[in-house]
Amino acid sequence: MIKVGIVGGTGYTGVELLRLLVMHPEVDLQVITSRSEAGTLVSDTYPNLRGHLDLPFTEPDVDKLAECDLVFFATPNGVAMKQVPELLSKGVRVIDLAADFRIKDVAVWENWYGQTHACSELLNSAVYGLPEINRSAIKDCQLLANPGCYPTAVQLGFLPLLENNLVEPAHLIADAKSGISGAGRGASVSSLFSETSGSFKAYGASGHRHLPEIKQGLNAMQSESVGLTFVPHLLPMIRGIEATLYARLTPAAQSDVKLEDVQALFEKRFKDEPFVDVMPLGSHPETRSVKGSNMCRIALHQQEGSDTIIVLSVIDNLVKGAAGQAVHNMNIMFGLGETTGIEQVALMP
Repeated sequence: MIKVGIVGGTGYTGVELLRLLVMHPEVDLQVITSRSEAGTLVSDTYPNLRGHLDLPFTEPDVDKLAECDLVFFATPNGVAMKQVPELLSKGVRVIDLAADFRIKDVAVWENWYGQTHACSELLNSAVYGLPEINRSAIKDCQLLANPGCYPTAVQLGFLPLLENNLVEPAHLIADAKSGISGAGRGASVSSLFSETSGSFKAYGASGHRHLPEIKQGLNAMQSESVGLTFVPHLLPMIRGIEATLYARLTPAAQSDVKLEDVQALFEKRFKDEPFVDVMPLGSHPETRSVKGSNMCRIALHQQEGSDTIIVLSVIDNLVKGAAGQAVHNMNIMFGLGETTGIEQVALMP
């Protein structure tokens, strides 16, 4: 059994992680920390866990966490980087679900996150946990940076196109939409029901902090620097991300490559990936088809006479975009079957 601790179990990502871990056959949950809820039973805060978990929230204690084999950080940006070095020195493996270790360039990180990085010396050794790309590095890592939700949907959608040099990397567009849970559990006027229901808006159109993370990942897929326009939107629903991606075929590909060829390429690239489903041509994947699951569903389109490939990518932002992907990474790190504990079928309706 893997002895697991969770730092920051009160947010939506934290409770989603708990939902998955309490049913995982190889996990023994040891400690769940929260300064604000210390002493309160986790199941009193999240009654969906009644009968499955009887641990209380406790104050963070490095010595108690050091007794674990693995510690997940489901905390706001900037928290993990202050505690991770000591845990690593004690031999604990760490998965950070926030952004503290995702971006390799410390100046870029500090610019986008507005704070000084507390352990920038660890950025190069942290492994970016997108299993479909970094599986071999994930297996042996001690510190893993779990990808963001938008970056997961966008990178998986562009991956086969860039790996095979089929599209012009300087002209990529990601038009992405998320449910309100992506904003977290903290109270704010902008996330009130009366503010979001029946409405739809873009945000971060002049620049969003997930942009450098996505570009870093896309740059690693091929030799040229990408030019990406990324605009996120807020949808009046709780869960889910839909990313509509646009990529212009290279001049050579325009004359030689048909959409059916691109479809075959996607199917080949992802055929052995347990959590990527390439749908038949002409499909329009829905966020409800992945709700509560660790699946990314992808479909391809090309309009008549157009040189642009359209990729539709959907995930559940709290599962494949956060907690489910973290558990997938844990399974790889500890040599378990990759789908262990995260085989849930999506919820419909």
